[in-house]
Amino acid sequence: MLLLTGIASASMILPASVALWADAHQDARSFFYSGLVGLIVCALIGFALGNRPHNRNAIRQLLSLLASFILLPAVLAVPFYESVQTTSFLNAYLEMVSSLSTTGLPLFEPERLSMAEHLWRAQVAWMGGLLMWVAAAAILAPLNLGGFEVTSLGEPGQDVIAGAARRDTANPASRLTRSASVLVPAYMLLTLALWVLLLVTGDRPFVAATHAMSVMSTSGISPVGGPDGATSGIAGEAIMAVFLLFALSRVTFSQDTSSAHKAGLFYDPEFRLGLLIVVTVPTLLVLRHFVAALDIGDQNNVVAALRAFWGAAFTVLSFLTTHGFASVDWIDAQAWSGLETPGLILMGLALIGGGVATTAGGVKLLRVFALLTNGMREVDRLVHPSSIGRSGLVSRRTRREGAFIAWVFFMIFAITLAATTVALAAFSIPFEQALVLAVASLSNCGPLVEVVEAGRLTLIELGPGPKAVAAMAMIMGRLEMLALVVILIPDLWRD
Repeated sequence: MLLLTGIASASMILPASVALWADAHQDARSFFYSGLVGLIVCALIGFALGNRPHNRNAIRQLLSLLASFILLPAVLAVPFYESVQTTSFLNAYLEMVSSLSTTGLPLFEPERLSMAEHLWRAQVAWMGGLLMWVAAAAILAPLNLGGFEVTSLGEPGQDVIAGAARRDTANPASRLTRSASVLVPAYMLLTLALWVLLLVTGDRPFVAATHAMSVMSTSGISPVGGPDGATSGIAGEAIMAVFLLFALSRVTFSQDTSSAHKAGLFYDPEFRLGLLIVVTVPTLLVLRHFVAALDIGDQNNVVAALRAFWGAAFTVLSFLTTHGFASVDWIDAQAWSGLETPGLILMGLALIGGGVATTAGGVKLLRVFALLTNGMREVDRLVHPSSIGRSGLVSRRTRREGAFIAWVFFMIFAITLAATTVALAAFSIPFEQALVLAVASLSNCGPLVEVVEAGRLTLIELGPGPKAVAAMAMIMGRLEMLALVVILIPDLWRD
């Protein structure tokens, strides 16, 4: 917690420099003074606690991660609140929770915020995505949480060795340092590469930087409203789509956590299921009215169909990874398909989510795959009761215990979604808007609030109660409810 606060305070120097370059002296003073005070306080506390052992327990690391998502946004909200000046601290706190959890709820209009404030939102989301990526490898994976419980031999909250909690094969502190040293440079280089490619396609440097950080963190934060306000067009969307593929599976960076017997990205069940969804859904949307469009006799119907397919494919990939950018051609894709409520499809995609140990939210593709394979196996047993299951790409653990744990998580997620919807509706929010806001918060896909027409609402005009519920839902969705259940189990805290 102290390290994260120090890093967050030091990172305030960047928006302060940008504000000083733009002659926004109020913003520059707000970020610089907040960062300076934060560094001084962290240094004093660090000196006072320097002789005490820390990070000796994996469960305590998990608890510290939960505390970071609750308390750290209050620190991050101080410079944002001081620079905006025309909003409440609760709104600033909700904005920082939305950014740190990579949700990207559209709380403020883009025209209301300055360049430094837009940069701070995208930067906090970028750091939140990196935090979850490192935490997934160093904290959640050893405890068999965050989706790793589907393929692991251990139980959630316990290490594989002897099935005992807190008996890690390495020191938690050294494991955290080792994971950060490997993942942080890769994350930064990928962001830099995406920024350069977006610059080549014609985006302005500031827009390209914020979109690069937004894509890598799957936060959907943009100072210009997404691809519609950018100048890169379809070329920029294609480049962003390539980098969004990294959010479909952790195998793009790590082979040791793959559930497949064969090495390689295309043998990974998460990536294959994600590609299947990205190809199937747009194809169905385009073919729905393709025959009727041919009867019109339009000479450009083939070109229109291709543009509609691309608009649907990019939007499906974006919402499947809980990023939330809608393609420039998404309106044409809606008109081509003839669907009156395409937002329901995007809500379902956001609930499915991306890959395990990625910056994407949602239920995660690996859990959905485990449930699918278990269902197919049960149907086979109904037809052939004495049949023996194949080992293939999926182990017996994934089909049995993994599917059971995935089903338990899905039930907890469904109950939490229902409770969040009821809590929001209790504050006189219409059911459709409450449901969309609950899905957007728990799946960490904030742009759903704007894309789904039936769920559009002005978040900043809500009272303190709905904002507190939304903030809590975003934290639960980011850390996942199964990890929260493990924290509440008293047996794991006993020596």
